[in-house]
Amino acid sequence: MSEPIYDVGSMWELVARRAAASPDRPMLIDENDRRLTFGQFADRCETVAAGLYDMGVRQGTVVSWQLPSRIETIVLSMALARLGAVQNPIIHIYREREVAFALRQTAAEFFFVPGVWKDVDYLAMAEKIGQDLDTPPTVVVAYDTLPEGDRVVLPPPPGPGSGDDERWIYYTSGTTSDPKGVRHTDLTLVNGGRGLAEAANMTERDVGTIAFPFAHIAGPDYIVMVLSLGFPAVLLESFIPALAVTVFSHHGVTMAGGSTAFYQAYLNEQRKQPGDKIIPTLERLAGGGAPMPPEIFYEVGREIGVKVIHGYGMTEIPMICMGTMTDTDDQLANTVGKPVYGADIRIVTLDGDVAPAGVDGEVRVKGPMVCKGYTDPAMTAEAFDADGYFRTGDVGHFRPDGHVVLTGRLKDIIIRKGENISAKEIEDLLYEHPKVADVAVIGLADRQRGERVCAVIQSTSGTDPISFDEMVDHLKAAGLMAQKIPEQLEVVDALPRNETLNKILKYKLREQYADKPFPG
Repeated sequence: MSEPIYDVGSMWELVARRAAASPDRPMLIDENDRRLTFGQFADRCETVAAGLYDMGVRQGTVVSWQLPSRIETIVLSMALARLGAVQNPIIHIYREREVAFALRQTAAEFFFVPGVWKDVDYLAMAEKIGQDLDTPPTVVVAYDTLPEGDRVVLPPPPGPGSGDDERWIYYTSGTTSDPKGVRHTDLTLVNGGRGLAEAANMTERDVGTIAFPFAHIAGPDYIVMVLSLGFPAVLLESFIPALAVTVFSHHGVTMAGGSTAFYQAYLNEQRKQPGDKIIPTLERLAGGGAPMPPEIFYEVGREIGVKVIHGYGMTEIPMICMGTMTDTDDQLANTVGKPVYGADIRIVTLDGDVAPAGVDGEVRVKGPMVCKGYTDPAMTAEAFDADGYFRTGDVGHFRPDGHVVLTGRLKDIIIRKGENISAKEIEDLLYEHPKVADVAVIGLADRQRGERVCAVIQSTSGTDPISFDEMVDHLKAAGLMAQKIPEQLEVVDALPRNETLNKILKYKLREQYADKPFPG
């Protein structure tokens, strides 16, 4: 069994060293059973890099791409890394406003799109956007074919020290403003992936999955883990739960997941066939991207028979904390794990003091996986404190055992009559009620209270909606203090979510209920 590969100077060095160490071992497998070994992957990347070079892509050339999770997409990304290009992955759900902003701000010279995919004409959108740009990029369709060339034309790979060059720009979607461009280097992404790899503790015998958009920051996070540890990943272009179960069972997947919504999807599939494990080889679910109610951990354990190792990261910091298979059930259910390799976490109170264990404050992070800032210098200046720690905007605390508990976002702290209330605390308790399929707790402006607490609940299929009195009784029975119990209940058929990791869009709920008359 080969040793993990961690200490590299660039993304391409990681590709090359794994290809040398494990040339014949499988790396990527797709839903149609197409495969590449690590050796074939490196060869294909260089052939495509030569094709890109013939097109004019050089070190520092800015290349945007908006592509689904396919073998070709990962090959293209690592081919660009081979050349030292600056790449701007764009999530497939972004449309004209966000894509135009990214292309304009990065001044991308090339833009790779899939043509028509999932009934969206990305080529037409790209061409329309180009008409309004001073210097439009060259648009290239790259779904099942990529440019190829003779590797003899290739310059040497990026040399020592290149890993600190800013080579990746990821955009986070704005709600009322323009997206934020996050600047990463090869080494910030490699170190984020190392944190995931060391926590997940996978081996060559394992089989992982990429069923989420590879253009997400989790994409390089996961591929670094695959390359570092030498195990294969099964790809899905779109996450369709029933298809995922079939494909993953066929390939003997041992780790699946993505986010809390993925865990819920697997639970729903399991409930269709109780007694038979949906993926017989599955050993763990893993992911991050959104809070996980503790009850989901226990439901997965009872019904699927595996553990959930949940983590915490963001576009600006690919990995911050992660659970491990050696953690206790209490630690896995009620925390986001310990800080990963290299992550220096500081909890800072609203008064600016470093908080002791058990005391909430803003989570701030320093370490080799932290981004270099934003494309907007003013945003960068605001993002880091005087000691160089990145301000995450998340609220949480350390437990005495060194695990981190997230209790909400700074903007999700509801201040009711001067009392700070964590939305997540209430959400976790409400999720335990059998009539609650999902829940979002928000604060709404209130003349008497400053803010009032509103619970927006998605009902469990086949049940009557939870009543206000049932909600109150449930929270009282759980021991929640009276001041935190919601004054308002809204029951919906479905909570609004984004299409990337299915995060609940609380800002839409605040907008929806902001002007609703409240008789209390």
